[in-house]
Amino acid sequence: MSAQLLEEEAEAYVRGVCFKNGPPERIGVELEWLVQDRFDQKLIIPVDRLDAALAPVRGPGSLPGGSTITREPGGQIEISSPPATTVAECIAITAADLAVLRQTVECAGLVLVGRGLDPYREPPRVVDHPRYLAMERYFDREGSWGRTMMRRTASVQVNLDSGDTGDGTFGQLFRWQLVHRLGPVLVAAFANSPLSAGRPTGWASTRQATWARMDPGRTRPVGCLPDPATSWARYALDAQLLCLPGGAAEDWTAPVGLTFRDWMRGGCGLRAPSIADLDYHLSTLFPPVRPRGWLELRMIDAQEGDNWMAAAAVASILLDDPAAADTAYAATAPLCGEDQVPTPETWLRAARGGLADLDLAKAARMCFAAADAALGRAGAPDYVRTVVADYANRYPERGRCPADDLLDVLSRA
Repeated sequence: MSAQLLEEEAEAYVRGVCFKNGPPERIGVELEWLVQDRFDQKLIIPVDRLDAALAPVRGPGSLPGGSTITREPGGQIEISSPPATTVAECIAITAADLAVLRQTVECAGLVLVGRGLDPYREPPRVVDHPRYLAMERYFDREGSWGRTMMRRTASVQVNLDSGDTGDGTFGQLFRWQLVHRLGPVLVAAFANSPLSAGRPTGWASTRQATWARMDPGRTRPVGCLPDPATSWARYALDAQLLCLPGGAAEDWTAPVGLTFRDWMRGGCGLRAPSIADLDYHLSTLFPPVRPRGWLELRMIDAQEGDNWMAAAAVASILLDDPAAADTAYAATAPLCGEDQVPTPETWLRAARGGLADLDLAKAARMCFAAADAALGRAGAPDYVRTVVADYANRYPERGRCPADDLLDVLSRA
């Protein structure tokens, strides 16, 4: 029998495994897509049809750049790039693999749709793993938000290195603060989910609003006091258990209200938790910035066409170019509270109004301008700079986001 996992040991483990020290060198993206029938966007896609469509690209080596494909609980498709050393390399690899994926699903009469929330359908859960059944039971206690998240949402996720132990722009504390300061700006600038059941929800990013509401103990921003690693460790241990992993035929439902810290303290009738249990618990936490040995930015709605490139390029270059990082830090100062990061209310402002919020719009314009200059210094390809510039001119410079386009179309229908 293994020794009992102590709270101090667990906190130290979380700090060590989730914050890797080193200069920022890598970037990756994970692109989630809704899948629709080519001719009927309201049609529910049967799982057998989806499986058949994906079969040609599910095997090793099916994609030229080495990206992987997974399926989300509601049938959304995610393509995850391998780590790259520059944003240009990351975008080139992902774009090539995405082109193959798009062509493959289109041959099956399907299309990939980049929106943060399915605007019409409420698809059934198509993944039968006991993790997802336990997740549904957990989230159902508080309403429909969890089912909506699992089955109907899609995002652009950007993965960046945590940083080193220095005090400069490459330091972990600065990068952690900056990515949280940028978070509401990215939510607002790329908000792309204003509709549900074909009607306006009152939110530019209904996806972000859904994440914020379904279980704040595992979805709210983490904060940075007394330091990012300690703040995250305490956040993780105080979050409720989403599920208790077991065998494939077992019920993974966790006791109601039990946190991981409670589990370590015993008296709950369960076996003592292990490091493996803690690792699994960490995978069930979903703040908008999640440390996993790198920083996983989870706040950006899925984007139509190639707009995901703008999101990846802006988010990465604003952290990895020192001059752009300093500009972005200053630009986001009006969004911050006393602890130098935005409050949860600011995140909700961004989700509700997008760039109609004047403070967020001003910060977005400054950040996009800084990103453009930094991409020039980095020698980024012209097509990457063009995607970012076109996006800036269409949206931040006009105080708009993609959600506004969708609402305009609806108003003219």
